[in-house]
Amino acid sequence: MTESDWTKLIKSTTKIDPLSGAVNTPIQFSSTFHQSNFDQFGEFDYARSGNPTRKVAEDAIAELENGERGFLFSTGMAAISSVLLTFGQGDHLLVSKEVYGGTYRLLNDILPRFGINHSFVDFSDLSAIENSIKKETKAVYIETPSNPTLAVSDIKKISRLAHQNHLIVIADNTFMSPFLQKPLELGADIVVHSATKFLAGHSDLTAGAVATKTKELGDQVYFVQNAIGATLGVTDAWLLLRSIKTLGVRIQREAASAQAIAEWFEKSGKKVFYPGLPSNPGYEIHKSQAKSGGAVLSVDLGSKEAARKFVEKIKIPVFSVSLGGVETIVSYPPKMSHAELSADDLAADGITPGLLRISVGLENADDLIDDFNQALED
Repeated sequence: MTESDWTKLIKSTTKIDPLSGAVNTPIQFSSTFHQSNFDQFGEFDYARSGNPTRKVAEDAIAELENGERGFLFSTGMAAISSVLLTFGQGDHLLVSKEVYGGTYRLLNDILPRFGINHSFVDFSDLSAIENSIKKETKAVYIETPSNPTLAVSDIKKISRLAHQNHLIVIADNTFMSPFLQKPLELGADIVVHSATKFLAGHSDLTAGAVATKTKELGDQVYFVQNAIGATLGVTDAWLLLRSIKTLGVRIQREAASAQAIAEWFEKSGKKVFYPGLPSNPGYEIHKSQAKSGGAVLSVDLGSKEAARKFVEKIKIPVFSVSLGGVETIVSYPPKMSHAELSADDLAADGITPGLLRISVGLENADDLIDDFNQALED
């Protein structure tokens, strides 16, 4: 019997404790573990290398993404950095031209110090990807939908092209979560998340997650995780497990509200970036690889001043960085998530001065629309 994703969310995060029968995973507050045999050590020896509570959460990530191994890190950027540090001097990466600002900073300012270089490519153009492959190229890095313009990449086609050229495919699945999109099933080899967002879902912890399709790739990620040590703390691992149990009901409700809000903005004459709209260039591709348009949309209000007035007038959402919480969050990417980009780079990525990103929470969609409507009134 194949379990539905709804059932898998609960089964993967509810592991009965063999000692007590507790339905919730115990929190193992221990930095070190006694070894009963001088010559053969047990599964756990030092918490950086592994912790029983974190292992349950890491196994859940692997199970939800249908991967072989899962890993948890202190932040999303720690997860992304650790994956990209499996590459070395002289290696080259192909990266979709629209990526999160932190990933952009890592690629431009940190990895070149280690001789790991990259090229940003329009991933909507397969020929552009193929023409950008060099003999030093080792991987392609997809972020779909992208942050903050929600650009869509065809995971299946890009993965097929990459594998024909013996390249690894890495996919950032933060915006969709494994409940709405499963990149490993579509051909990716490694999935990364800012688990701070929808997986955690309550704006109360930071975490990063990785799932690998094979044990061999998992071994490479684990080596970096253990060597660098940016692992997720045991309390946050437990909180993440608790949060994932409600991922399905949260993101389904949030995505339904986001769809209604995106349609309202579009009818109001605003330029809307949301892959659940038929007018979106990536609509058909996204529909073929994800269950819905997700809970994040962006809207261009035309100018920085219009965006400022809108933010000053809204009453329900918070104005903040991050996304994926139960509260609706409005962000201004040019000064928040993508503040590292120059004006020219922002323009090249379609991040205009009037662009706002909206992560829709669990509030009533009609209440949010009424609030947005009054904020747009002169």
